[in-house]
Amino acid sequence: MLKMFSTQLSGLFKRLHEKEEETIEDSSRLLAQAIVSDGKVYFYATNEMAGVIEEATKGMEPMPNAVEWTGASLDLITSNDRFILFSRTNEEEEVNLFAKQLHEAQVPFIYICSITNPEIESLVDLAEVTINLKLTKGLLPDEEGNRYGYPSLIAALFIYHGIKFTTDEILKEYTI
Repeated sequence: MLKMFSTQLSGLFKRLHEKEEETIEDSSRLLAQAIVSDGKVYFYATNEMAGVIEEATKGMEPMPNAVEWTGASLDLITSNDRFILFSRTNEEEEVNLFAKQLHEAQVPFIYICSITNPEIESLVDLAEVTINLKLTKGLLPDEEGNRYGYPSLIAALFIYHGIKFTTDEILKEYTI
């Protein structure tokens, strides 16, 4: 089973790389603007996606100027700050409400999730950049025809690292 999961995960990574390469670069440019102007990069995530915050702020190679959003007042946000939001799907009400507040306050943000319902109004429509994790069901079939093995955090970490590596490259070019 692990071999099948590994194969499916490799396929997901390949699709994400091919389909989201441009949005990863757009995200990195937006974040690099904040970093070079001494702004903060605020991370906000729901449920299991909070693992990305730990990686970005406390991992071996944290994102420069990365801070976990703790729900302080948006009045403290400057024009140099940026947000990066993570959720399992675009249907999560908590993150959609927060995105509306960011949008109304004219704070640029990136949204990373699986777009499972393109019909609903969500922060996908409000974000500067949206990256679709492309997970609508688990990666493995079971005996009854259902699917399991839904690696939302793994996919989010893959995208985060892509953004981090690209942002680091942009920052190196800026300092040369």
